[in-house]
Amino acid sequence: MAKVSSEALGTEPIGKLLIKQAVPASIGILVMSLNILVDSIFVGNWIGSIAFASINVVLPVSFFIGALGMSIGVGGSSIISRALGAENKEKALKTFGNQISLGFIVMVPLVILGLIFVDDIIPRFGGKGDIFEPAKIYYTILLYGVPILGFAMMGNTVIRAEGKPKFAMTAMIIPTISNLLLDYIFIYVLDMGMHGAAWATTGSYLACFLYVFWFFSSKNSELKIGFRHFGLQKDIVSEIASLGGVTMARQAVVSITYLLMNNILFDIGQEGLVAVYAIIGRMLMFALFPVFGVTQGFLPIAGYNYGAKQYPRVRQTINTAIAYAAIVATLVFIGLMVFPSEITSLFLSNDPNLSSKELALNQFVLSHTAEPMRWVFAATPIIALQLIGAAYFQAVGKVVPALLLTLSRQGFFFIPLVLILPKFYGELGVWISFPIADVLATIVTGYFLNHEVRTKLIISEKTAE
Repeated sequence: MAKVSSEALGTEPIGKLLIKQAVPASIGILVMSLNILVDSIFVGNWIGSIAFASINVVLPVSFFIGALGMSIGVGGSSIISRALGAENKEKALKTFGNQISLGFIVMVPLVILGLIFVDDIIPRFGGKGDIFEPAKIYYTILLYGVPILGFAMMGNTVIRAEGKPKFAMTAMIIPTISNLLLDYIFIYVLDMGMHGAAWATTGSYLACFLYVFWFFSSKNSELKIGFRHFGLQKDIVSEIASLGGVTMARQAVVSITYLLMNNILFDIGQEGLVAVYAIIGRMLMFALFPVFGVTQGFLPIAGYNYGAKQYPRVRQTINTAIAYAAIVATLVFIGLMVFPSEITSLFLSNDPNLSSKELALNQFVLSHTAEPMRWVFAATPIIALQLIGAAYFQAVGKVVPALLLTLSRQGFFFIPLVLILPKFYGELGVWISFPIADVLATIVTGYFLNHEVRTKLIISEKTAE
């Protein structure tokens, strides 16, 4: 039964298959994004805007360590998808075992270092002034759960590589429900403030991990590993590191971006602009969930069919995924252009008992978020090409172009722009850096993807004939 599920990646019609893979992935990402979004709304309304800004400071640090698990997962899942497509199940099992071993070796020491240097890390990520103390509380507690999150995210990518998107979706829904329930209990009922917000999030990570562990222990998974699979194998570790390095590099750049943005905006507008970016950052995670869902659904289909040498299906998958993602990206764009103020107001408390400082901060954020949000999402309709193009090279195991294209938007374009443009245009220079980077990265990705299709896939199709 499980074998049929993975073989379906190479036999079902691409359009139907992509929807089957992308919809659960989108729902899972939506629910996880809602987790972050609603969590932020709860914190903003029940604790305050300073607490909301504090979480934005902490997220890139915890996400960076948690992303190590995802990186190992994505790198190994690419190998697993291609191994299953080539009917090499032993390699898939060995890869999964090596992923788990690598997770322990890499994540645990980083968490220990993160706890030791907490007082140095938080200010460097913009946790200054009134933001420092609540950020330290949230960061310290959250870091305890980050390795658990890393293993859960690693397992989730492997579940999807097996062709089990509904289980992967469930794994992403569970922490959301858990976090919202625990938020209500710890923050609203027990009035634990930032401690409650942090323990609610950490508890949700544990719930997700337990579900993923159950999946691989049950008959639903075809990857039944033994002790012999945990021993590190040099060629597999090297390939996991190379392919996972693409995801890790992306998250590293995201963390650097948060560091720069929080510090640049704090220098320009103190806590107010940091809170503005916190809201926009949440929308960057939440609003694009269907585009990311299509990208996640695309990966195992492209990887499996490339491993099975079904190159016409690979080309069809690329074209279909770009078309689907472009449609949903355009719909997201329209919504954000029309309702930026209404979206912003969701994150802010109207409680008249707030301090005058909190009320003034809320008013500043409400009046200063609409225009930046429109600039940040101005190029959204074209990002589908950039995301699918970079994902293709990762799916088929081509590390160098996958890495370069993944880094192109934020690493090669956005970071230099955000360091230069504010010197000439102030706050506006920060916001216009986003669409300029999107356009440049899409042009570069389009060129390389087109070259790959014409010189590699089409030629391989003709050779196969």
